[in-house]
Amino acid sequence: MLYKNIKTIRKSKGLSQQELAVKLNVVRQTVSKWEQGLSVPDSDMLLSISEVLDTPVSVLLGEHVIEPPENDLKTISAKLEVINLQLAQRKGTGKRILHWLFILLCVWLATIFVLLFLAGSPYLGWDYEKPETAVLGVAVHSLEWLFVRAAPMAFVGAAVGSFLTRKKE
Repeated sequence: MLYKNIKTIRKSKGLSQQELAVKLNVVRQTVSKWEQGLSVPDSDMLLSISEVLDTPVSVLLGEHVIEPPENDLKTISAKLEVINLQLAQRKGTGKRILHWLFILLCVWLATIFVLLFLAGSPYLGWDYEKPETAVLGVAVHSLEWLFVRAAPMAFVGAAVGSFLTRKKE
């Protein structure tokens, strides 16, 4: 049935096998095999054929679809309801992911603070007379200094963010 429909619709659109093949980026023999029923296009190609022939996939597959009138208010409201539910689910999923990322950031920052506290500042006891040690010690001290000053603000921001994105019941 598919092979007959492709051939009939292609001819009704005034396209040759070669022209259809060029539009689908395949060789003419492929179109010929489809129309003879020797092979079947995959789902992606079926969508491409549908677009090129400006025909729904269901018609290509042989279904006769009776479309509801476009002015039917119930149909439109049902479609809008489905779209609204999908958007609400996406928003909820994004909010949950963001909530857990904020919690993860809080835990990560607290863990780093505890590790820094337990380790002290071991680089302070290094021999700074060697240039390599001096450069490395300054770099480590700079990172620790920056972390100790920026992390509390990030922690508070993450805590507030996790509070604001919590699931409200």
